[in-house]
Amino acid sequence: MSVSTENSSKTSKKKSSSRGGKGLWIQPLIVAVILVGYLIWLATANLSETERVTLAPSALWESTLEHLELTLVSALIVLVVGVPLGILLTRRPFQKASGVILVLANAGQSAPAVGLIVLLAFWQGFTFKAAVIALVLYTLLPILRNTIIGLEGVDRSLIEASRGMGMSSVATLWRVELPLASPVILNGVRTALVLLVGTAALAAFIGAGGLGVLIQTGMRLFLPSVLISGALLSSLLALLIDWLGRVIETFARPKGL
Repeated sequence: MSVSTENSSKTSKKKSSSRGGKGLWIQPLIVAVILVGYLIWLATANLSETERVTLAPSALWESTLEHLELTLVSALIVLVVGVPLGILLTRRPFQKASGVILVLANAGQSAPAVGLIVLLAFWQGFTFKAAVIALVLYTLLPILRNTIIGLEGVDRSLIEASRGMGMSSVATLWRVELPLASPVILNGVRTALVLLVGTAALAAFIGAGGLGVLIQTGMRLFLPSVLISGALLSSLLALLIDWLGRVIETFARPKGL
């Protein structure tokens, strides 16, 4: 009876993973269909001279690259800071400081994103650097919180068993704790990436570029087509980043979890 139950559970896991794998391709397909529809509209729409210049393929590509640069640089800094800090705050000497650090990270995300970006711009100048610092402060919380929650959720008996087998604390962290906590940590990474893509559009208000320039231009010049283009492309980029995060989350998860 136990053998048949084990076999059935393995079969159900395989079926669910295959369904999950197939489901992963729905989101990029939707993004591709919407993007093709937008490009067809852009090629056939009756646009004014200003709209044609603003929505020229080279201009759109440049804005998209700027948006990606803002997102990826900020994401790299958030990962380098958030995950090690989260690990550190779960170690015994630093656990008491976790509450204070989380409150500070929560304050960064609770502040209005536009206000945070503008305040940092007055401090650091209206530059790419100010936008990156603001984005890092705004999106640090999900990764930091999920790293702490994931590591604290690891069964203590497994940690004690690994230490009893002679593994060092560092080896236990790398071979037991982090693999078991990785689904929760990766979920925080995906959340932070989506937040970064959306918030990066606000960097245009301090001259840091990105797809937010289209939104700002459309609002200032009363050009709905430009405004909608900026919002649509930002949304499609967020969906694509979310999909990439889900792919990494699915395939980076340790087998058996």
